[in-house]
Amino acid sequence: MSLFGDGLDAAVQKAFTRPAPKSAPAQMRYLVKQLKSTKAVAQMLRISQRTVERYVKDQIKKPRPDLAARLEHEVKKRWQPQIRAKARQKAATTGGIVIDTRARMGYTAPIGSTDQDRIRHLTVALPPRYAARLFEAQEAGATEQQLKEIAAEALKEVYFQDSGRRAGSLEEVRFTDIEHLEFDL
Repeated sequence: MSLFGDGLDAAVQKAFTRPAPKSAPAQMRYLVKQLKSTKAVAQMLRISQRTVERYVKDQIKKPRPDLAARLEHEVKKRWQPQIRAKARQKAATTGGIVIDTRARMGYTAPIGSTDQDRIRHLTVALPPRYAARLFEAQEAGATEQQLKEIAAEALKEVYFQDSGRRAGSLEEVRFTDIEHLEFDL
């Protein structure tokens, strides 16, 4: 499970105008319509083509838990792509993104300052450029660590340095032991 990737996806999904299909047969029909064949859906979900056909015809209604999770993930990944793109574009150009996190944070600073790591609960509005960097990195297949570094850099500038008004000599922010992480557009 990717904490940052899933968090960004959840934030974008809040912009959906219609709910995604809930039942397994409806989800399967949606995927068949998107991928244009039952064979492609079967390969993607790692099940037989006949099983896909039975879901489409409502002969099977309740999938195994692992298949249900894969099915829901694939549907949400493809649901309302234009609205998803608009939400990302708005966050990356004008709106920015809000990060709500409870994690252990500390920083590297010159000698004489209190740089001890401690648990902090922060809700910080990040500027659009950081939203753009997070979404671009996610689309490029960035690792969880790379997304975490972008978020730490954003928190350093916006929260610790107050956009350049204080703590100018701060070198690095440590962002570890994440207990809670949520994004909002």
